[in-house]
Amino acid sequence: MLASVALPALPVTDAAKILHAKRSSAGDLELGGYIRHLRPGSTRFVRYEDLLRLPQETYTVSDDSNLATKTEISGVPLETLERMVGEPGADTLVVATCDDRYSANYPGAYVAAHHPLLVLRINGKLPEQWPLSKDGGKLGPYLISHPFFKPSFHLLSHDDEQQIPYGVIRIEFQRQSNVFGAIRPKGNWPRNSPVEQGFRIAREDCFRCHNMGAEGGTKAGRSWSQLAAIAAKDETRFRQIIRDPQAVDPKATMPAHTEYDDATLTALTAYFRTFDRVESRQ
Repeated sequence: MLASVALPALPVTDAAKILHAKRSSAGDLELGGYIRHLRPGSTRFVRYEDLLRLPQETYTVSDDSNLATKTEISGVPLETLERMVGEPGADTLVVATCDDRYSANYPGAYVAAHHPLLVLRINGKLPEQWPLSKDGGKLGPYLISHPFFKPSFHLLSHDDEQQIPYGVIRIEFQRQSNVFGAIRPKGNWPRNSPVEQGFRIAREDCFRCHNMGAEGGTKAGRSWSQLAAIAAKDETRFRQIIRDPQAVDPKATMPAHTEYDDATLTALTAYFRTFDRVESRQ
């Protein structure tokens, strides 16, 4: 990667010039989904040094669990990247995919509340000079953080969670109705019903590592349909997977949700069971 010298800022109207059809190095950021002036589903690559030409912001953060101490981060706000490169629309969802198949979703409401930042420098250093992640791996090629995170909602015993993936290799500009629509429960459920509450929790938490078809992360290796089957057939095991996954599988990498009370687990169980019922009727 380059970027040891300052590069000229890139006007918004010239953003398309940094999009390349082929990868030039491992440090290129892959973009996909709805890219401005391109056919939906197209893939393009942006070089690290060109990302540095986009409008930058710098913050000192102390509440990012990926960073061991108070740290200066600088980079491109996701809202800026979306505005300059993505196809505009009220339904836009930014999706970040990592090298371990973890996936983080950034709806418009989340972006407006937390202003996530695609980090390009840590303490002024290039990615190859960044500290290691908490599990000993690399934070790069990219990670996403926030200037400061304050949960914007509380639902049962679930708080709005930071979406702070590291090892980010791809960003997509998708349609929220399509991505979240893949896991929306069938039927009309009141907003305060356990099913609807479970849906809101699952789309922020579970969807990062469990997939429904082409949508969602695949890090866990266990699909939405498989979770639904467990919820329907063995509620005790389903609850234990959420609250203490290592007790079910010592090799599980999923974090334990010991803070989830019975009402929260009941909501998640009710939500996932709706998918098993739908499949059973087909």
